[in-house]
Amino acid sequence: MKHNPSSKQNQRISRISETTLVIGADIAKHQHVARAFNYRGIEFGRRCLFQNDENGLLNLLAWTEAIKQEHGFTDVLLGVEPTGHYWFPLFHFLKQRGIEVVLVNPHHVRKSKELDDNLPTKNDIKDAKVVAKLVIDGRYTQPKLPEGVYADLRVLMNQRDRLCGDLHRVKGRIHNWLDRFFPEYRQVFKDWEGKASLVTLKQFPLPQDIVAAGEAAIVATWKQHDVKRAVGAKRAELLCRKARKSIGLTEGAAAARYELAMYLEQYAMLCSQIEQLMELVAQLVEQIPGAAHMMSIPCIGLITVAGFLAEVGDLSSYDHSRQIVRHAGLSLRENSSGLHKGKTTISKRGRYRLRALLFRAALTMVARNPEFRALHLYFTTRQDNPLKKKQSIIAICNKLIRVLFELGRKQKNYDAGKVLGPHRAAQLQAAA
Repeated sequence: MKHNPSSKQNQRISRISETTLVIGADIAKHQHVARAFNYRGIEFGRRCLFQNDENGLLNLLAWTEAIKQEHGFTDVLLGVEPTGHYWFPLFHFLKQRGIEVVLVNPHHVRKSKELDDNLPTKNDIKDAKVVAKLVIDGRYTQPKLPEGVYADLRVLMNQRDRLCGDLHRVKGRIHNWLDRFFPEYRQVFKDWEGKASLVTLKQFPLPQDIVAAGEAAIVATWKQHDVKRAVGAKRAELLCRKARKSIGLTEGAAAARYELAMYLEQYAMLCSQIEQLMELVAQLVEQIPGAAHMMSIPCIGLITVAGFLAEVGDLSSYDHSRQIVRHAGLSLRENSSGLHKGKTTISKRGRYRLRALLFRAALTMVARNPEFRALHLYFTTRQDNPLKKKQSIIAICNKLIRVLFELGRKQKNYDAGKVLGPHRAAQLQAAA
């Protein structure tokens, strides 16, 4: 059944009755602003300024309760604009006290802030009112913040992304250093991250250090650090020959050694932290029902499944995989007006980390998984409405979501014969 966005909005509007107090809050780092309205948009009381601490939130509760008692409201719906991370503590504090907190899209706030005064001005007091009006119109969503093991998993996978970014930058700095001081180095060690290469960079960073040490000392150093594979006298001789003829910089040698030592120390630390973090991730994933079945898909491993579950959360909270497609911002949107029919693109209104994770996984599946590779070939070569390669990858992402959802929910292992289904298999056979 096709998803109908208007029915969802109708349900949200119906949630707000004559006895519902709607509060719009503009969230900042230190001080928040709240304003209260009824279902018709009539404001009650003065605005509430409250600090981002326990006393401030208790003041918000007291202000809310006073308005409820004075005007006969029985329940409260508080809307916030989720800009930044400052709303998380407020959400958990109010949730524990039975007050429902909903989110409005920051894009909607920007677009509708001129409706009242026809001015593009922006301030906290005005934004609080705009947020409340959007809630009254049903233009809000219920936040799905992860809980339990899923909350831990999201924190760890977000941290993994940051560590991998830091590691990528450190690698770039090491490449930069080699290009300046020893540009011939990668003619000797194509993979500078190998054990022998790291030992060499640490013990003999500059070409003049290699020449001064000599071949025998270099080989002895490798053996001392238990480097036994693919390095020996021939590799040492090549290294010394390249070092003697190096065109690398020779000025600033002392500082260059210190610079590389710092980079190598950062590299080792980040690699160690990522390894330890992934051990914790593996322990968490083992606790999630269906995760092992999701990893039974060929070419899908721990990182993909852990990242998927970290972004999506508990699969049992979804009725259908289409909700995850929308959550990832992969749902299609049409750009048409009158006789003009524009391109159909993805909405990109969702979790970008989930979207990027699925895209990377889809590229691997197309390259190495027979069923997904056949599906990609069919999408791009069929006679009726062939897709461009990138469009096909997006379709593969949606297919991967459905497969992950099915295996995780029903806790079934991957079955290559059931991935395509009889209808799609017949199409592939006809196109072959």
